[in-house]
Amino acid sequence: MKQVVEIELKGFSRTIAELEWLLLILILLYFVVPSSIITDSWGLILAMIIYASFIFSFRYSNLITEESHWKLAIETWAMFVFITWAVYNSGGIDSPLLNLYLLVIIVSALTLGKLTTLLEFIMITAVYFYLGQGKNTESIYSMTEFGEMMILFAPILLVGYVTTMLAADVQYARQELVMLSDTDELTGLKNRRAFKSELSNEVKKSIRYKRPFSIMMLDADNLKHVNDHYGHAIGDKLIVTLSRTIQDSLRSTDILARYGGDEFVVMLPETNDTRTFEVAERIRAAVENTSFSADGDRVSSTLSIGIACYPDDSEDAEDIINKADQALYESKRKGKNTVTH
Repeated sequence: MKQVVEIELKGFSRTIAELEWLLLILILLYFVVPSSIITDSWGLILAMIIYASFIFSFRYSNLITEESHWKLAIETWAMFVFITWAVYNSGGIDSPLLNLYLLVIIVSALTLGKLTTLLEFIMITAVYFYLGQGKNTESIYSMTEFGEMMILFAPILLVGYVTTMLAADVQYARQELVMLSDTDELTGLKNRRAFKSELSNEVKKSIRYKRPFSIMMLDADNLKHVNDHYGHAIGDKLIVTLSRTIQDSLRSTDILARYGGDEFVVMLPETNDTRTFEVAERIRAAVENTSFSADGDRVSSTLSIGIACYPDDSEDAEDIINKADQALYESKRKGKNTVTH
């Protein structure tokens, strides 16, 4: 999931960079058109210079190299301020630049979510009615004046609402797809791909904070027999039962995944080899004492377990899995239903 978010942020960042330059070019084109209404030419020139400097410093100075939502938020607020100043100096609510606020709303909806978009939309609305005060001689808008202003503001309101709803639907669909791609369909556990991502992150944390972690590979000893004797439906039920029994023996911070077939993998953060062996023995005993009924028989299984610890056994993510897998097969060789480190 984290890798997906990082890829999305990089894509959004590139798009926003293009929109920032597009915004600057559009206002510059408006400035050079002879018929344009500009109340403060030097003020608008200064604003363009400041905004261009902001883009260069924020994007190309390498002061902030990591993409994040707060960085995108700052850029959208900078767009908002720049557009507001340009609109203020080009006719207020009659300015053709008013529709540039749509860029802020669309970018915010696609990248920052409903709450931030709503806040920015409220600010845009407040600015719109503030600028409208220049045409209103009374301290309070009449119904006619208010209606006329809302008619002019309706396209921005409609586009903002539709974009926000579509962005929310896209975000939900994206999260569902990520969950499906990271989840084992049968057990609901993380799958191999998701586990390797978690393992990579744990290695980075362990290097940074100098903390150990352990890996356990677990394999059911008699799934083939159960499948052959009772059918694959009962074999699937056995796998689900094993996954629940293992999960019940772990902490909330431990990560359990189905590695493939009847093989599971567990990562225990901040856990040394002695503690890991104790957890493995507890899991082995729990599985050995768990069974369910099928065709009048009691169906049960045992587990063979292999252990490897970081950094004692290996400092490489792939290698530590291989070491745990080798220990697992040593447990099989010893006669199954045992733990090997």
